[in-house]
Amino acid sequence: MSSASSALIPLAPLHRFSSVNGARRSFLCHRNPWRSRISMSVSVGSRATVGTDALFQDYKPSCAFFFPGQGAQTVGMGVESQNVNAAAALFKKANDILGYDLLDVCANGPKENLDSTVISQPAIYVTSLAAVEVLRARDGGQDIINSVDVTCGLSLGEYTALAFAGAFSFEDGLKLVKLRGEAMQDAADAAKSAMVSVIGLDSEKVQLLCDAANEEVDDQNKVQIANFLCPGNYAVSGGLKGVETVEAKAKSFKARMTVRLAVAGAFHTKFMEPAVSRLEAALATTEIRTPRIPVISNVDAQPHSDPDTIKKILARQVTSPVQWEPIVKTLLNKGLKKSYELGPGKVIAGILKRMDKSADLENIGA
Repeated sequence: MSSASSALIPLAPLHRFSSVNGARRSFLCHRNPWRSRISMSVSVGSRATVGTDALFQDYKPSCAFFFPGQGAQTVGMGVESQNVNAAAALFKKANDILGYDLLDVCANGPKENLDSTVISQPAIYVTSLAAVEVLRARDGGQDIINSVDVTCGLSLGEYTALAFAGAFSFEDGLKLVKLRGEAMQDAADAAKSAMVSVIGLDSEKVQLLCDAANEEVDDQNKVQIANFLCPGNYAVSGGLKGVETVEAKAKSFKARMTVRLAVAGAFHTKFMEPAVSRLEAALATTEIRTPRIPVISNVDAQPHSDPDTIKKILARQVTSPVQWEPIVKTLLNKGLKKSYELGPGKVIAGILKRMDKSADLENIGA
């Protein structure tokens, strides 16, 4: 979800991550194997596309880039990146597209403005791609970028991942993200809905909690699991009365706690349906190319190579539950060795460390 990352309560302090500087050779992944395959199937940067969606079906991840979603924003983000010309240029390009000074809002707030859906989504997208440029500018950074063989992002972060993978331009991606934020805000304003994070239960018990709540409310207030984040942390979305019922019943299901999320409404449910048609129209006029590396979808935890399929997936994403736990489990089971979280916050690092304490991840801020 665009707000998927905000479904996490504050995480316990994490182990200090290994620094690549001075030990880069021991951490760098193998050279990206997809580049040669793609060059045979598609002219990257052209309109040519593969005739199938199965190009990345047998991907073997070794080095991943993760991009955060809504909820990772914080006042002061983006300031560090201004020391890198390529990163600073992204914020200048963003101003022309957005019609306001994005860096000023990121750097100075106020927080309530930065936290709004219509601003936080573009802000996180731009800051995360600026973090890529911060990494590129440091010693050995380009080698790290070249070694990345899989990428994904938490809901909104999927757009960032697709931009990094060359599926669309920075500018086209920002236009989509701008519209996405506006459409989701409008959909949220049209109904009384909410989200709550349920802490301390497995997904099966959270589903039983939702079922119990749904027995007591009408169809307009039904709830569902909207974010499968990590074991013990699942976000529930739905009508306001349904969410309130979940909160009231949570203790009886042995939940440790619930945390009402400061988001506009029930993201990743049918409540976002009004946003779909607007996204579909925008995606229809956007040039999307086959990504140069696998980008794992939040909708089905699979990589997609066909541009038309990617468009359909992105349109469905706002009403579909975020499958982040299956994404991370699959990457770990397939042998992921090294990963980087690029952008504001350390939410994804927290999730990864909770799922695998030995996971090797470095945060690259901007």
